[in-house]
Amino acid sequence: MESLEKKQYQIDFNNILDHVRVFAPATVANMICGFDVLGFAVDHPGDEVAMYRVAQPGVRIRSIAGDDGRLPLDADKNTVSACVKMLLTHLGLQDELGVEIELTKHMPIGSGLGSSSASTVAGLFAINTLLGNPLSKTALMPFCVEGERLACGHGHADNVAPALMGGITLIRGHNHLDVISLPVPTELYAGIVFPQVDVPTRDARQLIKEKVLLKDAVTQWGNIAGLVAGLYESDYDLISRSMHDVLIEPTRAILIPEFYEMKSIALAAGALSFGISGSGPSVVAIAKGEAVAMQAATEIQQHLTAHDIDSFKYVSAVNVHGPKILG
Repeated sequence: MESLEKKQYQIDFNNILDHVRVFAPATVANMICGFDVLGFAVDHPGDEVAMYRVAQPGVRIRSIAGDDGRLPLDADKNTVSACVKMLLTHLGLQDELGVEIELTKHMPIGSGLGSSSASTVAGLFAINTLLGNPLSKTALMPFCVEGERLACGHGHADNVAPALMGGITLIRGHNHLDVISLPVPTELYAGIVFPQVDVPTRDARQLIKEKVLLKDAVTQWGNIAGLVAGLYESDYDLISRSMHDVLIEPTRAILIPEFYEMKSIALAAGALSFGISGSGPSVVAIAKGEAVAMQAATEIQQHLTAHDIDSFKYVSAVNVHGPKILG
């Protein structure tokens, strides 16, 4: 992470807020064909962080709700508080400011919807807001990436970038990160279904082949380029033709029960494309129009129910705003 001097930031202690509550959205990483380089935010679900200024310096977690007791309350081990501490240290405020955090999870952990990134982004957006927004979203990005490194051992931006920036983002590079916001066609919707099966992110990543055939790589490059062109032109047919994954999906699909049956249902319902959200097990039907996204997600959920698999369903347009202040 590049170091920035404290003198670049003007922190007025008289204007620091007493409290703030922030929502940050779930995300669909990869956007089917763009492994580790594409992602988009959705309106729901997402996570909330309430942050309070207190007299005692340091960062502490008051409570965590919605996690079934799975997340640590230790401020050094929880990604939200750890990233807040990192930012305060960066600003030279670690011995001057005290904050306490309440985290509310509104989405399941290990869903493939960027659960950890939503929490991290909410926490960093909250502390930045509390301090009067000394950092831009771009300047917050490295801290968000560090949160992903803490959460899953791999510091990548395909979830945190859209969660922080909103919309559809393209990530170029890792050591010298470029985050490019792409156009969002007005009728682009996502029908997301989260089957109640366990697919840990680390396990899903370990299945990925280290070497691929050149012909498959060329196909994937063409699909990513075609998708980006389709977004710029709002060309839904080109978007549909381009959103095919020949590298990652064939391996990860074996971890998700009924995957190809769900794919057939989504395409029959009129979806532009269908694939895995992040590392799964959530799946996404990307559609032109809310009605098609809803039909695809509903029929997929009905299919899973018939096979004794519980699931959650979310239908959303692309969230172009990212995190928002709730109070």
